[in-house]
Amino acid sequence: MQSLDFHEHPHRRYNILTGEWVLVSPHRTKRPWQGKVEKADTSRKASYDATCYLCPGNERAGGFQNPNYPDTFVFTNDFAALLEVSSDAPFQQGLLQAKGERGICKVVCFSPNHGLTLPQMEVAAIGKVIELWQAQYLELGAIDFIQHVQIFENKGEIMGCSNPHPHGQIWAQSTIPQETRLKTIQQKQYWKENQRSLLGDYLAQELKEGSRIVLENEEFVALVPFWAIWPYEAMIIPRRPMRHIAEMNELEKNAFAQILKALTIRFDNLFETSFPYSAGIHQAPTDGLEHPEWHWHMSFYPPLLRSATVKKFMVGYELFAEPQRDVTAEYAAERLRGLAEIHYSAMV
Repeated sequence: MQSLDFHEHPHRRYNILTGEWVLVSPHRTKRPWQGKVEKADTSRKASYDATCYLCPGNERAGGFQNPNYPDTFVFTNDFAALLEVSSDAPFQQGLLQAKGERGICKVVCFSPNHGLTLPQMEVAAIGKVIELWQAQYLELGAIDFIQHVQIFENKGEIMGCSNPHPHGQIWAQSTIPQETRLKTIQQKQYWKENQRSLLGDYLAQELKEGSRIVLENEEFVALVPFWAIWPYEAMIIPRRPMRHIAEMNELEKNAFAQILKALTIRFDNLFETSFPYSAGIHQAPTDGLEHPEWHWHMSFYPPLLRSATVKKFMVGYELFAEPQRDVTAEYAAERLRGLAEIHYSAMV
């Protein structure tokens, strides 16, 4: 039997965190592109926008006024997808099932400066964002009906971001959503069999092999996961197994801010554009259980494929069968690893 060449042969890769598979077709990168091309946003944004509903002192779309916040600011979303006061009654009619879902949705402004994004912020300023994430995880997770807290950021218009002001969101809800449920099952099974962190053992293997590592510091590693779906998907993993971000000490918090800035700089430098992505922190549910199996991590799902204007679409086979990618994880990591550490906008 011919040996498998990751760079030439179509193959499937297994996601140890969800139990799902992704099809990789590296030979398809040679095909010409005649599909849709997005217009790149090269505009520089002012530090304050009088029409922005997230800028300090401005009135929000919901009619509330923002304070003149000096660093970070969090508020309950004026148009929340989940409501704290709502029905949680079940519904069943034959094969049809539903259940009411309660929750709390918040918006987190990273900075008062309208023109910044995470890679352009100072490490100390990113540290304040992390501190706010930690506080919100603990505060929301302590509410009796909240079982899960999802921290995430949608960056860029093509990711559905409705406002360019640097911000993210937090959705806390009364049940554990699908992705976290799958990751809990996989990690719990590995912990039960080995009494070790699944992600910790995976990280040790990746560090030994090296080809998918993008960058690292003493406390964290950024890599392209073996099972990556999006072209330049990346994951930040703490070296020390921790169930959630609130378990970070001061040294780890600062190291997390550093690697978060360094990775997002590389994203921007890849195509010299403000790189769009959806990023999210996966951590232990807040359902009252101990969850020793959980090893928190932050994932980035960027859609750009070949340039600042060519986007990866999840269509056809991806919708009806399983995820598929053309660029291998090893190639993506090599490209990101080789980029400059200084943001392209600051280069002379």
